[in-house]
Amino acid sequence: MSRASGHPVRVLVVEDDTQLGPLLVRGLADEGYDAEWCQDGTSALIRAGRGDLAVAMLDVMLPGMSGFELCRRLRDGDPGLIILMLTARDDVDDRVKGLDAGADDYLVKPFAFAELAARLRALRRRESVAASPRLEVAGLVVDSHDHAVTAGGTPVQLSPKEFALLRLLAQNVDETVPREQILQEIWGSIQHTDPNIVDQYVSYLRRKVDPVGSGVTLRTVRGVGFRLERS
Repeated sequence: MSRASGHPVRVLVVEDDTQLGPLLVRGLADEGYDAEWCQDGTSALIRAGRGDLAVAMLDVMLPGMSGFELCRRLRDGDPGLIILMLTARDDVDDRVKGLDAGADDYLVKPFAFAELAARLRALRRRESVAASPRLEVAGLVVDSHDHAVTAGGTPVQLSPKEFALLRLLAQNVDETVPREQILQEIWGSIQHTDPNIVDQYVSYLRRKVDPVGSGVTLRTVRGVGFRLERS
């Protein structure tokens, strides 16, 4: 996938609203993006198959194929693609479903374009932060290049958000990562994200990352945040 420096960042807007779609494309063009518009999931998959996209913005309610299904297919095809989901539904279960499908962030309609642009900038900054592609903590290995995790040599299957959370904690091993930092870096927002979602994802990780095989333990620091410790 080509995301070469110096070239416009290509953004695919997938939105069936014939007023909002072109409006978003114009706004993104004003921000310096090379933006395109598709009205359904099938067209979006065909466009994504060319392999030169950096960002996909997906409406949840699409004709034929839901935004969740489209997100899963895009994520399977390109683990490095930045995916931002747009929806009129501000339900925690829907946000969790979108994030589990592979979305990097979730923006609720109606929104100000300035917030959308800020979210994109934050997501791109996180993607460009220089970090070791391979982290080893005791028996736990987090490989950012392959988006793979092993514990004691055994593969651990994680969703994209679980992987991002574990990587953040592994980057700060034996240090407490504040809840607010986790929300900002993993979910892109503090104000518009239920803080309890962090506890939910830490619970998922605890069930999947066995301390016996990995040699690490996930600790809750009450009132502050979470930390990954060597057992």
